[in-house]
Amino acid sequence: MTEPTHGVTLEAIYRARQRLAGQAVRTPLVRSAALSARFDADIRLKLETCQPTGAFKLRGATNMIAALIERHGRDALAAGVTTASTGNHGRAVAYAAARLGVPAVICLSSLVPANKVAAIEALGAEVKRVGESQDEAFAEVERLVRDQGMTLIPPFDDPLIAAGQGTIGLELMEDAPDLDRVIVGLSGGGLLGGIGAAVKAIRPACRVTGVSLSQGAAMWESLQAGQPVSVEEAESLADSLGGGIGLANRCTFELVRAVMDDHYQVSETAIACAMVDILEHEKRLVEGAAAVGLAALAEHGVDVRGEALALILSGNGVALETFDRARCLTGR
Repeated sequence: MTEPTHGVTLEAIYRARQRLAGQAVRTPLVRSAALSARFDADIRLKLETCQPTGAFKLRGATNMIAALIERHGRDALAAGVTTASTGNHGRAVAYAAARLGVPAVICLSSLVPANKVAAIEALGAEVKRVGESQDEAFAEVERLVRDQGMTLIPPFDDPLIAAGQGTIGLELMEDAPDLDRVIVGLSGGGLLGGIGAAVKAIRPACRVTGVSLSQGAAMWESLQAGQPVSVEEAESLADSLGGGIGLANRCTFELVRAVMDDHYQVSETAIACAMVDILEHEKRLVEGAAAVGLAALAEHGVDVRGEALALILSGNGVALETFDRARCLTGR
């Protein structure tokens, strides 16, 4: 059988799980009585909020660093790994690198709040403050790769990253082999693509539903155009779903196109309501990107009656002031 062009196979996902053993958590899948009653379905929540770094990103970062050590030896990463993410991915790279004994440099712009800088430094990584934008921070990453021989750990567009995220799909299929649908936030496509690759290989009938922002949905706009395109980024409560997919995207564009069955875009009000609902009824504080599955069900009236479905609660990296903004938007 010809290997898919995106490079994310079920075998690769199983290998990723072996590398994650003892490094990342097998997260709980819990049934929500409140949501199941509300939508007349069997709704379960995949709690990636239980990862040591609070988000799913740890899986992909750990898999990629461990795979590079496995393939090329630890000396190949002696100069260290680097990335420019300011959120969940930056923390994941810092944590994974420390656990695997590899130096890490996380490049952040001057706009990144001090608490985020401190959180990454507490995980053992070196932080470089560079410029006033993510583009300037990433330029420093490119310099470190070019001049100092460091290795880039990208946030999504790599088969090893997507395969790491795909281990979530293996766990879903083992804990709930009867799933009819899984609903996943869609940004760069590593999470949805990885989960979808695992789920479709094991249970092809299970629908993979993506959810994007109402504005600045780079992957969805690219799929509509038939090729990667740039979109203007918009401020959002689900800020980790913003950003582009890269015009030279080599993995996740094809991967998402292969595994996603349907898609919804959600408004800021719907995201805010979902964040508040999850805290009120599930007693879980989540970031906006983790709430978009519920937002889609509520805003679009998706008919899931009688279905067994999973919502991916992808992370808990939300500042209290952001949650307060969500509450104000809902009037609750």
